[in-house]
Amino acid sequence: MQKDAYTLILEAIDEGIYRPGDRLVESELAERLGVSRTPVREALQRLETQSMLARDGRSLIVASLDHNQLAELYVVRAELEALAARLAAKHATPEEIRVLDDMVSEDRSYMQDPEALSRANRRFHKQIHLASHNRYLVQQLDLVHRSMALLATTSLSVEGRGETALAEHQAIVDAIKDGNAEAAQATLRTHISRAFETRLKLDAGAVTKT
Repeated sequence: MQKDAYTLILEAIDEGIYRPGDRLVESELAERLGVSRTPVREALQRLETQSMLARDGRSLIVASLDHNQLAELYVVRAELEALAARLAAKHATPEEIRVLDDMVSEDRSYMQDPEALSRANRRFHKQIHLASHNRYLVQQLDLVHRSMALLATTSLSVEGRGETALAEHQAIVDAIKDGNAEAAQATLRTHISRAFETRLKLDAGAVTKT
């Protein structure tokens, strides 16, 4: 199925092709995507309505999150992700659990590449969402992770965070594998809390990037 202009632009933001503060020009996007300007214009209007884009004079730029928005986003993310882990511990199939286990093992090869590790991290969390077997929760988490694309840097770029994050991922998978809903929920909530703490330090310039 061919992707529409909206999906293509959203994916470009998610992949870091367009970063917070970057200006999006209708004519340039139309040429890049190989479509007419009308669907691009409609896509930009939709993204602006969803607060993915912001006005800078007459131009549209990729939005960024201020401190309060970041804090609010992480509160919601922690609760929804924790619920997904809890449900995954109850409903994940043996095949889904093996996929999660394999992801943790494979992701160790990205330890020296923060951007690749960040993409792998998104895949891992998405797999937990799907393993919850709750379509409405998955939809809400998709919206949360869409907003996460508005963060200019990844907390996994902080020295040592990648290794710690993968250890946390393994603990989450182990709890899901054991069918321990309480442990899965608590472990994932702690994982998000530590990621938020690392991001705050990163934004404050209190830690260095690798």
